[in-house]
Amino acid sequence: MLLEVIATNVKDALDAESFGANRIELVTGIKEGGLTPSYATIKQVVKSVSIPVHVMIRPHSRSFLYDQYDQEVILSDIDVCNELGAAGIVFGALTKENTIDEDLLKKVTARVKEMNFTFHRAIDESNDLLSSIDTLKQYPEITHVLTSGGVVSAIDGKETIKNMIELTNKSNLKILAGSGLSIENVSDFIEFTNVEEIHFGSGVRKNNSAIEEIDSSLMKSLRRRLVRGSIK
Repeated sequence: MLLEVIATNVKDALDAESFGANRIELVTGIKEGGLTPSYATIKQVVKSVSIPVHVMIRPHSRSFLYDQYDQEVILSDIDVCNELGAAGIVFGALTKENTIDEDLLKKVTARVKEMNFTFHRAIDESNDLLSSIDTLKQYPEITHVLTSGGVVSAIDGKETIKNMIELTNKSNLKILAGSGLSIENVSDFIEFTNVEEIHFGSGVRKNNSAIEEIDSSLMKSLRRRLVRGSIK
């Protein structure tokens, strides 16, 4: 089992690695759902940890619809991530009709080069999740899809997530489940969905607050539960 943890700064990233995370999603503006971090933050985090760092590429939180000016920023930020040695990017975009924005997706996939590419929870706002998965499967550059199954909590979306995992079996895509997962519910969730990668944010922070520090005891409990379920 791969455990991805959100980090917002260097200390978060160091703590996440020290407490057992396998990968970091680096963001700023965590209460807005995650925005692109600064150049210096990306540089320092990538230098400071040995686990992979996937960087959020999201210029604003208004929507997942991006105009030409947004797109220029998005593509430049992807170039920065390549320059600084990030392992991957986290990005998603939709059309006005809430379908995958393939025109922009083609531009993005042309820039990612050797980096991983997670299509993020924009998919949860698309008008047909399973159809969106079929679209994303056509792009070999996309390696992961972060989803809660089209609802606020992955627990409530577990049936859809299970279907998404079955649909992506033996494809280029790994389903990364996140939102609403906790120490208490994660074992049953994994058993039901057969997911192989999970994503935690506030669920491993003090007081379950997005703006608090990562809690070592919560991380320890989480790792213990994952191991107890014979999940590495």
